[in-house]
Amino acid sequence: MKPATTLRRLALWVLFLIVPVAVQAQTQLGSAAALRAKYDAVQTQIGKNIFGRPLVLESTEASGQLSGDIFAVLSHPFDQVSASLSQPGVWCDVLMLHLNTKYCVPRGSGNARSLAVSVGRKFDQPLSEATRVDFVWQPPNIGDDYLSVRLSADKGPLSTRDYRIELEATPLGNGKTFIHLGYAYAYGVAARIAMQGYLSTIGSDKVGFTATGKDSAGEPTYVGGVRGVVERNTMRYYLAIDAYMDAPKQLPQRLAAWFDSTERYARQLHEVEREDYLTMKRNEYKRLASPLPE
Repeated sequence: MKPATTLRRLALWVLFLIVPVAVQAQTQLGSAAALRAKYDAVQTQIGKNIFGRPLVLESTEASGQLSGDIFAVLSHPFDQVSASLSQPGVWCDVLMLHLNTKYCVPRGSGNARSLAVSVGRKFDQPLSEATRVDFVWQPPNIGDDYLSVRLSADKGPLSTRDYRIELEATPLGNGKTFIHLGYAYAYGVAARIAMQGYLSTIGSDKVGFTATGKDSAGEPTYVGGVRGVVERNTMRYYLAIDAYMDAPKQLPQRLAAWFDSTERYARQLHEVEREDYLTMKRNEYKRLASPLPE
């Protein structure tokens, strides 16, 4: 494979990978009590932060592993959140909001479910030019006051591996729900080299959300590099969940809500113009009626 092609492929996966939580350093909290304790611990940050939303964003980079976590309050009752986000088809609707998700359909039945996903560039392209990945859908843990959802993919391109999506939720009362969304993957030498190439060239101006200091003009500076990548995508998928819950049956409203939400953080998340995004996604949804090529 040519170096430029390798760089583009790795950049593609780094920019969109749809896989929250984690490798060993980051795990689900595991219960309603633990999740509520986390809410109590971050309540001050949730109430006052740079996002203008009730959320806390955390990220880590260590030993070839990247992870991001968002803890947030959704303005929807727990029973609605649980009924929706415990369904694999709903996760396809969530993932499809991302710029780089080109196709997503659930497959299988019972405890043998998966999501067949194709991912590609930030513009219309044939599925033959996209990358295929199959995420294993693990049976969710559904209780009266706790939801746990997990998806995983063992292998990705180059030496990337251990992709994970994990979400957990618990009710807060007053029609609101506290969620934990995680995003993580691990990578080896080949992927690290390609990442370094991407981040030193076409991705050199990209930043995340964690402030690392201030510049000479007194403006905040933000984390860059692979932590910036993780933070941007963690935010994109949280915004996708929020947009879906606001308009579960109305695709045009959902697409518009996701794009408009990302533009609130244009420094980090702006990639394409609004009408280009909406046109691309309408075309991609039409394509879902056709079988995914093997």
